[in-house]
Amino acid sequence: MRSNASPAPSPWWTPHIHADRRPFLLARNRIQAAFRDFFLRQDFVEVDTATLQVSPGNEAHLHAFATEALGMGGARTPLYLHTSPEFACKKLLAAGETRIACFSHVYRNRERGPLHHPEFTMLEWYRANEPYEALMQDCAELLGLAAETGRARSFAYRGLTADPFLEPERLTVAEAFHRFADIDLLSSIGSDGTTNREQLAAELKRVGLRRADDDTWSDLFSRVIVEKIEPHLGQGRATILYEYPVAEAALARPTPHDPRVAERFELYACGVELANAFGELTDPTEQRRRFEGEMAEKMRVYGEQYPIDEDFLSALTLMPPASGIAMGFDRLVMLATGAARIDQVIWAPVPETAP
Repeated sequence: MRSNASPAPSPWWTPHIHADRRPFLLARNRIQAAFRDFFLRQDFVEVDTATLQVSPGNEAHLHAFATEALGMGGARTPLYLHTSPEFACKKLLAAGETRIACFSHVYRNRERGPLHHPEFTMLEWYRANEPYEALMQDCAELLGLAAETGRARSFAYRGLTADPFLEPERLTVAEAFHRFADIDLLSSIGSDGTTNREQLAAELKRVGLRRADDDTWSDLFSRVIVEKIEPHLGQGRATILYEYPVAEAALARPTPHDPRVAERFELYACGVELANAFGELTDPTEQRRRFEGEMAEKMRVYGEQYPIDEDFLSALTLMPPASGIAMGFDRLVMLATGAARIDQVIWAPVPETAP
């Protein structure tokens, strides 16, 4: 019997497929070399961290790949492929490094699509004893450098465009909620950073946004971000969305002027999230409390949780004040080269798995 199923697409290593992808990949190499030079000229040290960690990270909605180490006597120790090199980089700051940058392969399960890949390249860099506004300037310069190196006059994705040579717009999260959703976000956050789910739900009801009885404050917050705010970000020029609520910034310190919000920003271009930055939290007690809260939420939603890296919490006692940022390098290469999908700018994509 003849099957009516469509033939499987040609694999990436087929010569004609590779020929189509190769210009994107060579541009990727040029952009990576230009970025390395950018950091070298500013006295950054490039570091290389281990992929295997005792904890992959402690964010509720990130999913890791699990494995185990076998000791010489056969003992089994659980390990994970990291979702970010962040914990290791911060340990290096505790050790005495002051400016570090890292191109790291990272791994996230349950993620695959035009902008997502289970293994991708994260560019992280950290500045000890420098404010997180310095990272905003880094982002502005790197956008222009990526475009110049990729020979792009503008960025475009799914009908949206952005000029990478213009200074990014800076917009607080509260301003974005007011501008794009007509919602008073800060009215649902107490002076100690605690959140009021019923107040935010009432705001969503007032403007006609859907709600569910089991939605948490964080669920409601994320719905507004995804449905009402992100589609407007990075149009015409990049957008830096900053001062996230403390409840949505597990690794960031509160701002000096308002304890309800934290030193966290995200960078967008053409509606695409490119980077996530923090004025880093260095209080191990508060960090443990936030990790435990994130893992309790992960257990509630997904029925699993990850261990806390006790070495990381110990390192925070020695870590200096610092600012750090994680950039999705492949996504930026997409925008700088005109690629439509993330796998077009990855040299050897991970094989497709069953749905």
